[in-house]
Amino acid sequence: MAVGLTQLLVSGVLLCGLLLHSVSQHGASVHDKKPNFIIVLTDDIGWGDLDANQPEEKANNTPCLNLMAQQGLRFTDFHSPASTCSPSRAAILTGRYGLRNGVTHNFAVNSVAGLPLSEVTLPQLLKKEGYYTAMIGKWHLGHNEPYSPTNRGFDYYLGIPYSNDMGCTDMPGYNLPQCLPCDPSGPQVIRERGQPYFLYIALAHMHVPLAPPLSPDAPITTTHTDEVYAASLRELDSLVGAVKVASDDTDKDNTLIWFTGDNGPWEQKCQYAGSVGPFAGKWQTSKGGGSAKRTTWEGGHRVPTVAYWPGRIPANTTSSALLSGMDIFPTLLSLAGVTPPSDRRYDGIDATNILLHHEQTGREFLFHPNSGAAGRYGDLQTVRTGKHKAFYITGAAEACGGGTGRQQLHDPPLIFDLERDVAEETPLQAESPEYQAVAERIARKREELLWDIATDKSVSTADYSTDKSAAPCCDPRQAVCRCRTLG
Repeated sequence: MAVGLTQLLVSGVLLCGLLLHSVSQHGASVHDKKPNFIIVLTDDIGWGDLDANQPEEKANNTPCLNLMAQQGLRFTDFHSPASTCSPSRAAILTGRYGLRNGVTHNFAVNSVAGLPLSEVTLPQLLKKEGYYTAMIGKWHLGHNEPYSPTNRGFDYYLGIPYSNDMGCTDMPGYNLPQCLPCDPSGPQVIRERGQPYFLYIALAHMHVPLAPPLSPDAPITTTHTDEVYAASLRELDSLVGAVKVASDDTDKDNTLIWFTGDNGPWEQKCQYAGSVGPFAGKWQTSKGGGSAKRTTWEGGHRVPTVAYWPGRIPANTTSSALLSGMDIFPTLLSLAGVTPPSDRRYDGIDATNILLHHEQTGREFLFHPNSGAAGRYGDLQTVRTGKHKAFYITGAAEACGGGTGRQQLHDPPLIFDLERDVAEETPLQAESPEYQAVAERIARKREELLWDIATDKSVSTADYSTDKSAAPCCDPRQAVCRCRTLG
């Protein structure tokens, strides 16, 4: 599969450049050095796509990730900060809900802006503390200067500006006739020997289109289309395995690898979509529509997540702590000994003790923002606390086959017990004592958070205006056209 193999080679080249320099650090004690960080974020992956989450399925699609989980920590209750691309990525890099950082829905091909410049990103803060920062893959937080990765804290960037189905992207293997790769111009900051690094790998896997036909003239058979997703998943797994091997061969004891997803599967893509596992959102699907990507049902935001750090993270452990991708921001800063700016409010929590000391206490509350299926983008109308989850609004994304469900407001909210009902099929009776106690706690916390955001002077507003001239020039046959805006 040409796309994935190219990504594997590109990642390998950059990793060699990063990791060869790490060898010189071995003379010092691990605890005297700042740790290296590798974040692997994959696109549209389902909780059930990780073999280790569903061993009874015996799929054998993710042997490398299974090994990483066996040698590290597997999270079972980890959630993307939103159920679509741009808001999720913005929250991961800022540690803030979209209502604070301004990114509540996806940027478009013609978007003139991106993640507000008033926001401070994780690579910016690590860079200030001596880290070399690099990114490979999908950005989707603004493709025009000054919103591009190298202006948001990354010393090095090689990737695509947004999703691989949005037009002008460099996808070797898809373009016929073949197009030459871009040759990035401008200065690249070279990493110094012994310098700690932060590497952010944002893969286009498992976003459609997953792969071209086996050859230009080969018919797309039913057998082939059924196999495409599994094959792409295996390729993703091999890439993560290659990253792990490269890290292990250089600075194994001083490198944290954290694998997760930006949102759940894109259900309307049918056989090209992943598995939500048992998190089927049956209350919604029984009324029409899908319950994965773009929704606040579990399938839309509960994602497979593994953390690996030999000698620091206990091997073969599992955590049921309630966590979010927003928690990556404060956790990495804490591990690096970096204090975030005090001029803004954050929504992520420091999960260091969960990672390193097997604590099981995560978030008391987690809010899931509206992500396109219902309500206003970014509004926090779904709330999780402990085993309970409340919906003030429900709605469905388009399902395989085209079905959609209607938006519904709920006052009082629907509340599900996820321990007894992982499929979110039957809400608690509103008259029950259990419901009354939970509803009161959630309502109070929701009011507190909304007031906190309303009075937060650090809240940013993203510019979602579009202009045709903002789209990258793209002619697959002309590298000069594709690459001219990179300088």
